[in-house]
Amino acid sequence: MLVDSPPEQRAEIAPAPPKRRAIRAFGLLVSVAILVLVAMVSIAVGAKDLSLGQVWHGLFHDSGSYGDVVVSERLSRTVLGLLAGAALGLSGAVLQALTRNPLADPGLLGLNAGASAAVVTAISFFGVTSLTGYVWFAFLGAAAVGALVWFLGGSRGATPVRLALAGTAISAALFGYLQAVMILDDAALGAMRFWTVGSLSSATDETILRVLPFFVVGTVLALVLARPLNAMEMGDDTAKALGADLNRTRALAMLAATVLCGAATAACGPIVFVGLMVPHVVRSFTGPDLRWILPYATILSPVLLLGADVLGRIAARPAELQVGIVTAVIGGPVFIFLVRRRRTAQL
Repeated sequence: MLVDSPPEQRAEIAPAPPKRRAIRAFGLLVSVAILVLVAMVSIAVGAKDLSLGQVWHGLFHDSGSYGDVVVSERLSRTVLGLLAGAALGLSGAVLQALTRNPLADPGLLGLNAGASAAVVTAISFFGVTSLTGYVWFAFLGAAAVGALVWFLGGSRGATPVRLALAGTAISAALFGYLQAVMILDDAALGAMRFWTVGSLSSATDETILRVLPFFVVGTVLALVLARPLNAMEMGDDTAKALGADLNRTRALAMLAATVLCGAATAACGPIVFVGLMVPHVVRSFTGPDLRWILPYATILSPVLLLGADVLGRIAARPAELQVGIVTAVIGGPVFIFLVRRRRTAQL
């Protein structure tokens, strides 16, 4: 469902009054504090729980004790959750602005499907079995689909409608390919069963280092695009009048979303709804200004992802539910609520 920006969001986004800016800045500080707390809880919760004091000691005063060793082992999982959550939230916010659809997410343009198709190809045809091998194939798959969507969407003449239609068509085709390969290849089915649900449990320092440059580049590019994307949300004619280069902005926005989503999917597998829910919720209290939406999404998306990961560890002890399952269970009802609320507001 492609939804154009409502008329009130097409008006030029004027600077917020000083009081409102102060409230938003304070909200960012509170969000950072919440993120730090959730990250510490993520390190504390596991097969054997630790106190927040033990977590703090393990982070800053490593003495080789049992608790300090556990903190060191869980730190990679939490760091990957921070990076992947921020990447998914940012890519979702950028794609919602690019397509002018507040219910868009990285799956709309087929980026998750591209990464998944590349990984199953690597497993079935190239014998890749390691997570570090998946990373590069998944990223290349997302990048290839991003480029294909841009080309089919009209390249320099791309519009939100064309991009969304191209992404939907490619996703459908890749989904059929995935099912065919996994049905015909038992090894691919077994290996993909775990990866496709989305998980942080296999996080390692090596995986983080491999994808970190992509996270950094994608984040910087997305934040730089806040102003031109603001102009585009007012409509193409208004954006042109304000001096925005529509083709360049769309191309760079596609690149930023592809890099961010590709890196997150490569490291964790496809995790749904984070890129949809958080930017949409953030917009409800920041307004349409992407100069505030993007920083808030960067901070609050990891809160959701790490919170879901912690919930998955608690809900199925001594086993655990993978984070992709938890976000899907949470995201389904929330998505239905958001759609119903939007329909009610339009009546």
